Amino acid sequence: MNEVHEGMNEQHGHDDGPGHDHGELGHAEYTEFIEIAAEEGFDPEEVEGALDEAGHGPLPVLAVIGRPNVGKSTLVNRIIGRREAVVEDRPGVTRDRVTYEAEWAGRRFKVVDTGGWEQDVLGIDASVAAQAEFAIEAADAVVFVVDAMVGATDTDEAVVKLLRRAGRPVVLCANKVDGPSAEADASYLWSLGLGEPHPVSALHGRGTGDMLDEVLKALPEAPQQTFGTALGGPRRIALIGRPNVGKSSLLNKVAGESRVVVDDVAGTTRDPVDELIELGGITWKFVDTAGIRRRVHLQEGADYYASLRTAAALEKAEVAVVLVDVSESISVQDLRIITMAVDAGRALVLAYNKWDTLDDERRFYLEREIERDLVQVQWAPRVNVSARTGRHMEKLVPAIETALAGWETRVPTGRLNAFLGEIVASHPHPVRGGKQPRILFGTQAGTRPPRFVLFASGFLEAGYRRFVERRLREQFGFEGTPIHLSVRVREKRGRKR
Repeated sequence: MNEVHEGMNEQHGHDDGPGHDHGELGHAEYTEFIEIAAEEGFDPEEVEGALDEAGHGPLPVLAVIGRPNVGKSTLVNRIIGRREAVVEDRPGVTRDRVTYEAEWAGRRFKVVDTGGWEQDVLGIDASVAAQAEFAIEAADAVVFVVDAMVGATDTDEAVVKLLRRAGRPVVLCANKVDGPSAEADASYLWSLGLGEPHPVSALHGRGTGDMLDEVLKALPEAPQQTFGTALGGPRRIALIGRPNVGKSSLLNKVAGESRVVVDDVAGTTRDPVDELIELGGITWKFVDTAGIRRRVHLQEGADYYASLRTAAALEKAEVAVVLVDVSESISVQDLRIITMAVDAGRALVLAYNKWDTLDDERRFYLEREIERDLVQVQWAPRVNVSARTGRHMEKLVPAIETALAGWETRVPTGRLNAFLGEIVASHPHPVRGGKQPRILFGTQAGTRPPRFVLFASGFLEAGYRRFVERRLREQFGFEGTPIHLSVRVREKRGRKR
C-alpha cells in the first residue's frame, strides 16, 4: 500500500467517552486502527504496546536514595538493564538527579538516580535533607540503599526520619551482600525500623529480582496524574527562571498586592509559594519558585535546596512561564531552564521581563539572540513584560490560555491520516541505501502534551521527523506545547502461505 490509510471515519476521532482502555482513542477507532495495522503487516500486540507506551500518563516514580558510595548507580544500572548511570569507586560521582525508564515483570516505571549526601559544614539539614526530601516528594516509592558491610550510620538514621515523615512506601536494600556469609550483616539493618532488609549485590545481580518484586508491590498500578484535576481545580502555573529575573515581582504585580518578599539580592526566594490569584475572571494557582542557579552540585545549603524544589514545582505544574531578563544576554542557564520545561512536557510561555529597560541597540541584539538560541521553541507564545511597571501584564493570561489549548489539542485519527497522506505524496522521505521509507499510518495516542505514534515501513531520519512536526504545527496549531513523536518500524516477516 503506497498511501497513508484514510479509511478511518472522521467521527471515530471524537469517540473519547469514558470507559475505554486505549489511551485517548475511542473503542471503534482503536478496533479499526488495529485492523489496518494488521493489513500493513504489524503485529497487533506490537501496535497495542506502542499506543500504550505513547498514551500513558506519568509513569510511577521510584527514587533510589542513600549515602555516597553505597552502590546506588550500580543498582540503577542493574534495574534498567544497561550501563547508563555513571559508576566509579569513589563517593559523590552522581551529582544531579538522573531519570531512566525501567521495566520489570511487564510493568514500566521511572527510576530516579540521586546523588549521595555528604554532611558539609552547613550540616545534614542543608545538604542531606535537601536532596532526600525532593527525591521522596517526587516519588511514589523509595528504594533506600544501605551498605550492609558498613551497617547503619548516623546519616542513614537521619534519612529514616525523613522517610517516616514523608509516608512513602520504602523498600530497604542491603547492598554489597555478595554471598550467603554476608547475609548476617544485612540482618542487622532490621534495627532501622523499615521492615525486612533485602540482601542484594547490585554489582553481581544477586537478589535484585526479589527486591524488584517488592518494589512492584510498593508502586501504584495506575500512575497518578499530578496535574489537571478533572474537578475543575485551578490550573497550575510555575514561574521559573534564573535568580533575580523578577519572578517575585511578577507574581506581586499579577496579584495586585505585595505577597512575596522582593529584594535586589538574587535568591531571596527559597521555597515555592503557591498563590491562588484571580485574573480575567479565572482563578489560577501561581507557584513562585526560587531561581535555578548554574548547577546543583555548585550550590550549598539553601540554594541547593531551592533548585531541587524548583524542579519539583515544575513537575507538578501544567504551564511553565519562563522569565528571561532582557537587560542581559540570553545565557546557558536560560536555555537549560527552557529545556527543563520542554523535557517535562509542560505547556510553555516565554516572558521577556524588564522590557522597559531596553534601548534600541539592546533590542536589536536581543532579537538576534532569540533567533539564534531559541529557534527550537519558536512555537512558544512570547510576551514582553515589565514586572516593575506592569507593562503588557494583561497579555500574560491569554498567552497561558493559548499554551494550555495547544497542550490539550487532539487531532482525530481520520484527519491525521489524511494529513499524513498529503505529506507522503508531496514530500516523500529521501531515498537512503536504495530504499525509501514511508509513513503508513499514525494516530495521536495522548494529549498534555500531544503524543503521536507513526507506523512506517522503514527508519525515519531525525530531519524528516522534525519536518513532520513542523507541518503538524502549521496544520493543527499546537502553539505553546512540545510535541512527542515516536515512530514504529514494520519488522520484516516472511509471508504466510
